[in-house]
Amino acid sequence: MKELLDKTETRRLVRETVARLRDEIARLGEQLSAAERTLERLEITRETVLELAAEDGRPPLVPLPPGYHEILAAIEPGAEGLRAKDICEALGAGTEPRHIEGIRAKLKRLVSRGLLSEPEPGLFTLPQPETHSH
Repeated sequence: MKELLDKTETRRLVRETVARLRDEIARLGEQLSAAERTLERLEITRETVLELAAEDGRPPLVPLPPGYHEILAAIEPGAEGLRAKDICEALGAGTEPRHIEGIRAKLKRLVSRGLLSEPEPGLFTLPQPETHSH
């Protein structure tokens, strides 16, 4: 008789596991749906930005290679600017000449794309918005 009771206890545990897994699947399904909606909105936004840029005669936006977003994120808006060595330190990269020169080359590429400005040689900042005087 004890064996039968043990079997029923095992079935109860299996039922609880099934119920818990169904709840988790439902929760994950909701998360997946939300993520898919966000992805769809991002894709629509990207298409809209590209269309607007084309209407303004701007060149198409090109995704940045790995490492460039981190460089842009290291530079504070409105800050006085950073030098290549400062960026290396902010990113936790080495400060040996080869590291500094590699970052400097990336900074120069970002300047050529208009994503950074170089108000004086070797000093890099985010571009300042143009102010129009009335």
